[in-house]
Amino acid sequence: MVKEKHAITYGGKIIAFDVQRKNVKNINLNVRPDMSIVVSANEKVPMDYILDFVKSKASWIIKNIGYFKDVQSEYTADKVYLSGETFKYLGKQYRLKVVETDESEGVKYYRGYLYLSVKDKHNYTSKEKLINDWYRAKAAEKFAKSLEKMYSYVEKYGIDKPEIQIRTMKARWGSCTPEKKSILLNAELIKAPKLCIDYVVLHELIHFKYRNHNNDFYDFMTSLMPDWKQRKEILDEEIVRDL
Repeated sequence: MVKEKHAITYGGKIIAFDVQRKNVKNINLNVRPDMSIVVSANEKVPMDYILDFVKSKASWIIKNIGYFKDVQSEYTADKVYLSGETFKYLGKQYRLKVVETDESEGVKYYRGYLYLSVKDKHNYTSKEKLINDWYRAKAAEKFAKSLEKMYSYVEKYGIDKPEIQIRTMKARWGSCTPEKKSILLNAELIKAPKLCIDYVVLHELIHFKYRNHNNDFYDFMTSLMPDWKQRKEILDEEIVRDL
């Protein structure tokens, strides 16, 4: 059964829920033991009507879940792409503004805000894709610039300039394959400051000279980037915590 993800705001907080289209006469709202919220409704019921229905039940939803902070912690972990959510880019937090438009859809950032222009602000899938595509495009752009900068540090040591590949990874920020002259970078790295991106790129470039994390590796790293430990600390402690 296909579920549609939607959300409302209540008291400045976000309540996310799934909509299931069924052959039912009435709108049914169910708060499950895992605190997930499911609304069942006929295909003919407009989405605006469902949103208004959930808003009218917001206090009841909160009462059944127990504590509003539980709602917030449970449902803000996964983005629902509503105005007011925050998104990290290059180490800074940007507050989302969702704007409906009849023109082309897209994402722009300006003065602390991330503007998401969409034709249907209730279309979760479309909003998610637009944000992810924007992140991926920015990652390709910023990672390439970092490679140009960091490669100038190591070019004279006979290291071949690699190609960059991007993938979302859970366990590491980057890896390299010297045989293929390739560096793989975590797509989530675009949320870190540029100085952290430079650190990861240089780290992988040095692996083309020293395969293992031995004394030679770290001595070389320190000679090229004396503050690499501070950059790593920012990446591991501040950025990982926010992901």
